Amino acid sequence: MLARRADEEHRTASALELLFDLCFVAAVSQASSALEHEIAAGRSLDGLLGYALLFFAIWWAWMNFTWFASAYDTDDVPYRLTTFVQITGALGMAAGAADAVGHGDFTLITWSYVVMRLAMVTQWLRAAWTDRERRRSAWRYASGILVLQVGWLVRLTLPHDGGLVSFAVLAACELAVPVWAERAEGTTWHPHHIAERYGLFTLIVLGESVTAAGLAVRSALDTGEALGSVLTVALGGILTVFALWWLYFAQDAPRRLRTQATAMLWGYGHYVVFAAAAAVGAALAVNVAHATHHAGLSDVQAAATYTVPVALFIVCVWLLHRRGARLPLKADVLSPVAACAVLATTFTTFAVPATGIIATLLIGAHLVAARRDAVGP
Repeated sequence: MLARRADEEHRTASALELLFDLCFVAAVSQASSALEHEIAAGRSLDGLLGYALLFFAIWWAWMNFTWFASAYDTDDVPYRLTTFVQITGALGMAAGAADAVGHGDFTLITWSYVVMRLAMVTQWLRAAWTDRERRRSAWRYASGILVLQVGWLVRLTLPHDGGLVSFAVLAACELAVPVWAERAEGTTWHPHHIAERYGLFTLIVLGESVTAAGLAVRSALDTGEALGSVLTVALGGILTVFALWWLYFAQDAPRRLRTQATAMLWGYGHYVVFAAAAAVGAALAVNVAHATHHAGLSDVQAAATYTVPVALFIVCVWLLHRRGARLPLKADVLSPVAACAVLATTFTTFAVPATGIIATLLIGAHLVAARRDAVGP
């Protein structure tokens, strides 16, 4: 298991990585569905907290595999079998999502997470054994991950009151491991490969939002109630998803991934991007149901479940790319202004369609700004 070159030509995602993503999205889908259920039942705060904790486990396991594969994907039999173990852990997370978000029971999630992370330890040990040039980094990854898995299992035995504090401590330590490990020799991740992998996962998560909207509209059509309102909400949701896709892929991500520091910010910042994109699907389903029978939530509460994740997505993508984009001031403020406008629609009765229109106008404004910049004064 020798490191692959960071400047390797024509580096693309492998079929195994695509399978890995699809299986992880099963966990994302279940987390989104559980969040939708909790919001509809009037337990928004508890549901959001459980969703945030669960999504950390999903995102962090996916992210660690992605960056490791960018540096050490040998695609041989041991590598494939170890990846299958990680996929199995992701399916366990999907099975435990409802209990985690709805009841705060992270037992199955924790064991599934530990299985995935221990598989990652074996990958790093294999890299340490053969890649002498980067052995210290690989050993740091393996030892740091291994120690923390003991901590996650110990956490299961703690009283419920200490669960959130212990989670925060362990999560902070997990985030610190790559920073510590990369300070040794550093791994040879591939900028174009990383950008493609994150883009593919964003595509799949946004696709889940479209699926959620379709299922919600189908349910509304079956009841035959408030079809006009339902279709208006669905159209606004589709416009939003299209705009979010356009906004994300309008950026030159590989150019942004030039240094280890920017790569860390890129990888960590995508927790908000992915979590917000998945929450949009859950919120869209909630708002379709709300348009049908107005049960469980006020208009403002239902709207907030949708406008907040959309605004977070817009702002986070802007922050991740603004330094590399080097936009003039007028163009640079477009995204934060649009995010504020989206949040302002929370207090209206047409938040979802208005959000779709604002997001679409944001893309149009970016296109006009880009054209003016290309033409010059």
